[in-house]
Amino acid sequence: MIPMGRGLCLPSPATVHQLFSVARDASIIPDISLDPVLTTFLSLDSSAALQHRYGFLQRGMSREQQAAFRQSLIGELGGSRVTYGGVGVIALALSMLFDQVAQHVRVQGSSTEGHLSTQGPQAMMIFGISTSSRIGQLIYSYLRLIPGIANNQETMAETTELYDSLLKLELLDHYERMINKKRMSSVSMQQWLAGAAFHLHLRLHQVRLNSVPLGSVKSLRFSYKTGLNHLIQGYAAYLRRNIQETAAPGPHHTAINAASGPKETSATNTTCSSSVLFNISLVSPSVSADIFNDSTTPNSTAGSCKTHGSTEDVGLNEDRKGNNDTTVGMINKNTLNISAGHSRKEEEHMFGMLVIEPWRNVSHNVQHHPCESSAIQQALVTRIINAQDLERNRNFFIYRDKVFQNLLRQREDFELRSN
Repeated sequence: MIPMGRGLCLPSPATVHQLFSVARDASIIPDISLDPVLTTFLSLDSSAALQHRYGFLQRGMSREQQAAFRQSLIGELGGSRVTYGGVGVIALALSMLFDQVAQHVRVQGSSTEGHLSTQGPQAMMIFGISTSSRIGQLIYSYLRLIPGIANNQETMAETTELYDSLLKLELLDHYERMINKKRMSSVSMQQWLAGAAFHLHLRLHQVRLNSVPLGSVKSLRFSYKTGLNHLIQGYAAYLRRNIQETAAPGPHHTAINAASGPKETSATNTTCSSSVLFNISLVSPSVSADIFNDSTTPNSTAGSCKTHGSTEDVGLNEDRKGNNDTTVGMINKNTLNISAGHSRKEEEHMFGMLVIEPWRNVSHNVQHHPCESSAIQQALVTRIINAQDLERNRNFFIYRDKVFQNLLRQREDFELRSN
């Protein structure tokens, strides 16, 4: 291949698009955008969205279940009407409660094992962020409290003020860690963005409750808009540092690999091979070799590959049972790890690699000149940033004045009605 000058070593748009598609198909393109559920309920459409959710859940129930659903909600809410129930954070909390109670009613209807808690187990994810994070925990905890206190304006004001303070401190600390302590990541960006959006509407609701002056919401909105711009710059720099790409070997390298002997391979867009090579000599002598050739055993299960992790859990569970239900043979787990290790080493010589950030990588077979990798990496940064729909996220913090005033004037209550 003719050497190319540094300024001329640029990838074709098709190559960049192909690599972006590989990453997208492997689900390793990060998404830090605000969750649609969050943006819907924290908007002027919150009341309509809650009515729709309430009606949708009831339409999937029998008459008996509908009656039980409504009665359970009345018990949770202390009545059939919720003050400001169709507004912002209150509507968001009620939508969560509706889902929990609806699930309970359906399960209870098909179970005789007694009463189930309407709250259910703590959610692992809420609006795109993990509840194991401090921000997620605070949001989830506050939303679970709302249904029981929404009709008590004094308690509601005190509780909202408390969580406003807690979220403010946590978001500030989270921001400082990302900017100054190199804790930037797609996950941390998503946590901050969702937390800031929720906190802004928490403050908006305090204005409705006459707990804080209007100016405090405006200053918070400006602060988050400015902070988001700084974080986006930091996030782009983070991606530039972390995105790495190496080309798949060309025909020359493939020929060298082929010369070393035939190998069973499987082209895949994941970081682990989808086929496992077994060396019979590594298996315990007590295991009959014909077990590996038995493809009709009902209990045979192939292992799984993890795209986002740095380790693979690839295994095979083979057992045969006779009339006395005794197991004929078992495969040692270490054997599979050794075999999978050989497959990974072979794959390194046959595929290129694309790393987006730690724990997000994928092998690929896209061939290009090695000197193009640097330009490809920069182009992928641009593609990923553009895919985040950051303009819509920015707009969440810079409402037009008319929209902002309409949000403050929201006063809709919510009433439980029978279909």
